[in-house]
Amino acid sequence: MSSLTLVRHAQASFFAEHYDQLSPLGESQARLLGEWWAERRVVPSEVYVGPRQRHRQTAAAVAAVYVRAGLPFPQPVELADLDEYDLSGILRILAPALARENEDFAVLHQRQRHGASQREQARSFQRMFEPLLVHWQAAAGLEGLESWAAFQLRIRRCLKQLTERPGRGRRIFAFTSGGFIGAAAQWVLAAPDRTALELNWRIHNTALTQFVFSGERITLDAFNSIAHLPDPELATYR
Repeated sequence: MSSLTLVRHAQASFFAEHYDQLSPLGESQARLLGEWWAERRVVPSEVYVGPRQRHRQTAAAVAAVYVRAGLPFPQPVELADLDEYDLSGILRILAPALARENEDFAVLHQRQRHGASQREQARSFQRMFEPLLVHWQAAAGLEGLESWAAFQLRIRRCLKQLTERPGRGRRIFAFTSGGFIGAAAQWVLAAPDRTALELNWRIHNTALTQFVFSGERITLDAFNSIAHLPDPELATYR
């Protein structure tokens, strides 16, 4: 039996000018994950990363701990298919269109964009974000934006690429984002599409979601584990 562990990236710089980089807290989360694995001598046979800087930085922080501990850590292989859904495109293209069609959403959208403070914007983001992603799942004909159906196909292609390679007893680490992980779990569980979003919204930074597989069979074995984050203040969602 082989295993695939999907790692959500550590906390990025939400609402900063450059979101796609780890925050100081995110760097601590990634280091703690590396220490937790290294103490247990959990050595991967393969490591893959998504194309975002936050994916690469999380993997690099873990790898640095392994180096200091004298443990092997394979050179990460970048896979474009491990990318998140196109959040910037959804916000840029779908959000204004939905605001024109739905008065309630327009209020949420306006409140999120023009909050009195960054804290207020962060609080209102989830209330605006949830109906927006539900709308994205149902939308058709999205020019210039990856659709929900295309996103699902990309995830299934990536999971098959990772799990159907030859070899027994493989231990794979893949660093990615919450949307990818939620949709991967939803597909493996054969759950409704909405489940992917519900799972996505609950995935912590650096949380571990593990699948076991053999041949064409893949099973969810653990979801959203943060045993490596002992302090509740380290458990973040963004």
